[in-house]
Amino acid sequence: MELADIINPNNLVYEKPKLLTENTMHYCPGCSHGVIHRLLAEVIEDMGIQDKTIGVSPVGCAVFAYNYLEIDWQEAAHGRAPAVATGISRTNPNKVVFTYQGDGDLASIGTAEIMHACNRGENMVVIFVNNGIYGMTGGQMAPTTLLGQVTATTPNGRDAGRNGYPLRITELIAQLPGTSYVTRQSVHTPATIRKCKKAIAKAFQAAIDKKGTSFVEVVSTCNMNWKMTPVKANEWMVENMFPFYVPGDLKDSSKNDPESYTPLKN
Repeated sequence: MELADIINPNNLVYEKPKLLTENTMHYCPGCSHGVIHRLLAEVIEDMGIQDKTIGVSPVGCAVFAYNYLEIDWQEAAHGRAPAVATGISRTNPNKVVFTYQGDGDLASIGTAEIMHACNRGENMVVIFVNNGIYGMTGGQMAPTTLLGQVTATTPNGRDAGRNGYPLRITELIAQLPGTSYVTRQSVHTPATIRKCKKAIAKAFQAAIDKKGTSFVEVVSTCNMNWKMTPVKANEWMVENMFPFYVPGDLKDSSKNDPESYTPLKN
């Protein structure tokens, strides 16, 4: 038996989504952004909405997202993607609008924008990449940094008395009446990648059906700033981040009253 038959017994061939460009990604080895980009490309392609989709990317590691997905993009100032997406969605109601934001951007600099956009129920999808750190600017503490976690600005670990507590912003978002579907996923294994793709597809379908704001958090790694190998970073994420940022659906208006917040189990 050939090695290829052992690794891939069904002889399946993965075809790169047509929406992904040939540009070499600038992300660090082991970064989750490339996987999430691929899932976005697959979902948009599968749903046949390439010509209707507009992405909004602010400052952060994903600032060059427009280099990798062949859809319409709009850049935004740091933290302001929800405000820009609001304008695009309201003036182009037949388009499918999404933001692509990191935790330093969304949960810190853009807290007001994301909270009010979600509370208004703007018809958009939010992809929120949470790696617990400011990745692009040198690994400083972010609102999502865990207690005890070492960063460039917390060399002895985050201390609650000095730095406050980590922010579970997705739990806050789930309580807002304007949100339709709120979930927390990851992309560190084949199984979680498949689950994340389904969640992204569900969020985009909610936008197409004009159900308000859908919010997909993707708990991720930043092995470069965590100073770990990609394998060790994944292990650290599972052991330390998942107990605090628990994966699964938090709100689904197809199962619950959208004006109430009832945490859902996987």
